[in-house]
Amino acid sequence: MADCKLAEVGHLERKVRRRRRPKDVILSKLSRSCSCSTAKLKAALTGFFPVVRWLPKYRLREYAWGDIMSGLIVGIILVPQAIAYCLLAGLEPIYGLYTSFFANIIYFLMGTSKHVSVGIFSLMSLMVGQVVDREVYLAGFEFSEEGQPAAVTLNGIWNGTLHNGSVVNLTMGGYHLECGRECYAISIAAALTFLAGVYQILMAVFRLGFVSVYLSAPMLDGFATGASLTILTVQAKYLLGLKIPRHQGAGTVVVTWINIFKNIQNTNFCDMITSAICIAVLVAGKELQDRYKNRLKIPLPTELVVVAVATVVSHFADLNGKYSSSISGAIPTGFIPPKVPSFDLMPRVAFDAIPLAVISFAFTVSLSEMFAKKHGYTVRANQEMMAIGFCNIIPSFFHCFTTSAALAKTMVKDSTGCQTQVSSVVSAFVVLLVLLFFAPFFYSLQKCVLASIIIVSLRGALRKFRDVPNQWRTNKLDAIVWMVAMSASALISVEIGLVVGVVFSMLCVVAQTQNPKVALLGQIQNTSHYEDLGEYNNLMAVPKVKIFRFQAPLYYANKESFLKSLYKAVSLEPFLEIAKRKKLEKKAKELAAKQAKSSGSTNGDVAVNLVSRDYDFHTIILDCSSMPFIDTTGMLTLKTVMKDYKEIGVRILLACCNPPVIDALKCGSVFGPDDKDVGSLTFHSVHGAVLFAGDCASTVGDMGV
Repeated sequence: MADCKLAEVGHLERKVRRRRRPKDVILSKLSRSCSCSTAKLKAALTGFFPVVRWLPKYRLREYAWGDIMSGLIVGIILVPQAIAYCLLAGLEPIYGLYTSFFANIIYFLMGTSKHVSVGIFSLMSLMVGQVVDREVYLAGFEFSEEGQPAAVTLNGIWNGTLHNGSVVNLTMGGYHLECGRECYAISIAAALTFLAGVYQILMAVFRLGFVSVYLSAPMLDGFATGASLTILTVQAKYLLGLKIPRHQGAGTVVVTWINIFKNIQNTNFCDMITSAICIAVLVAGKELQDRYKNRLKIPLPTELVVVAVATVVSHFADLNGKYSSSISGAIPTGFIPPKVPSFDLMPRVAFDAIPLAVISFAFTVSLSEMFAKKHGYTVRANQEMMAIGFCNIIPSFFHCFTTSAALAKTMVKDSTGCQTQVSSVVSAFVVLLVLLFFAPFFYSLQKCVLASIIIVSLRGALRKFRDVPNQWRTNKLDAIVWMVAMSASALISVEIGLVVGVVFSMLCVVAQTQNPKVALLGQIQNTSHYEDLGEYNNLMAVPKVKIFRFQAPLYYANKESFLKSLYKAVSLEPFLEIAKRKKLEKKAKELAAKQAKSSGSTNGDVAVNLVSRDYDFHTIILDCSSMPFIDTTGMLTLKTVMKDYKEIGVRILLACCNPPVIDALKCGSVFGPDDKDVGSLTFHSVHGAVLFAGDCASTVGDMGV
């Protein structure tokens, strides 16, 4: 009795809940989500700052040595790379050091990966540099041979006045800027970086991490390789000491090489010789590192040695004064006061920030997940997006540019015993020492040395060309995607190359579903398994049964492909057979009428004899194991096929259907009203359908086959 009362109360409660208005339900959910408690606050804090969760559990004796060593080594590598990559970004070296310092600190606080190294990345620097150079060019700056502003051309965008040939007073809208090319360039980079970070935060808030799904591995590899060719081309002028402005717009690689060969007579032999020596030493160091990496406990600091030696030689030999070799110039110590990024500049770079945000996020998340799987822990992709977003937003106030995770430095951290993100703090401390004390010592460092470091760092990406033949043999479509993304990135532009690569890879997926692989199956002897008759030998065709496999979803884009491949495989088109039968029946009726008219009697058997026909099969089994879903058009197509074949006496059976396919077919009434034929038309295995077809052979024969 008590149970009955409880059941009645529960029924009444459910009834009341069902009667609640949608408005009340929404308000209730909002009230729960907006309510605040100590537990919720703590969970939000630890979720937003994962360092709060793991740092109190830090095992000092177990982790400290590995973190300190990996942090020091990465910091030593990071300093010359941070200075070098500023050449790509079109900015002064000090901004690369700022970027490396702030990015490491922020990711330490917010990142969920233990091994990822966040900082300056060559691809990000290139993309920032292209935007910076374009906007500087559009603003009307002209340069002297030393790279300093010599004049400002008023082009309707800016109102400006020149002061002492180097400082310009610029005003646009409500934004006031008093500086030269350098100040305007970092203002553009900071605005671009701020927007990229905002986009990444919005992607995290709205759970848009699925966007990275469309960045396939072959597309990303091709894109990175094409971008590497662009980086190589942009840096080639520094190797030769040529003063050539960076090309604006599409075709950077082609136009730049044409300009290089046109100006080859102006080569600075001091820079060329220095570049050759530096590249030889750097490559030799990398090869030794690769060959003896199991014996070497720490990576060789080749870049730092090259930078130190080259700086000393350049300073004491006065290469700039005697041979006009381009040098880095004065790098100030300390920090520039923070500044809010220019909101007036943001509309000019709003679209440019989108590919930066997506690529930065994609590389960071993919690297964090890769090393998490390797070391057996988990990362939160959404929090990674938050972390890299704030690694861009906050540093943009401190004159920094866009960052992401870098594969090379992450691998160095992993190989040198990194245990946690404490290593990032150590790397940031190394950069801080340079910022506070050692930056002026890089004054005489030649730009060709920095270009050599950048070019040698591209070895991994450029080696992808060696993998193309093997990739072609493995998967031709992936190889084509790689080549298209690489060609578009190198020959058109990096941004357009990204769009072309994504669109082309998606079109390839659509093309695969539109023209999927199909097969007639045969039985493996003495087993209940079935495979493709065209690929395997010693398979036995099932008598009087055709087993057809369609390896794609059945939807509006490939319904014609499904029908054509099915008709071709079984060599029987039902609508043509029906049309032939109707013609024969019509002729038979006309002949019967003539005979009846001449003899005065009817002969109905004439029509039957004329239209009857024997096929070599009575059942078609559709193997749906490779059919993940089916849409409305697919349901109608399947329903029509079953109806047409039934009219000519051929039964259609479905095998290995996924639950979503079964549900869709039921909703579409493919099995008839009330689903009365579900049990007789669908089977869990191909073998079950074959056995059923054999048992029903006599019944099918009675239907006219």
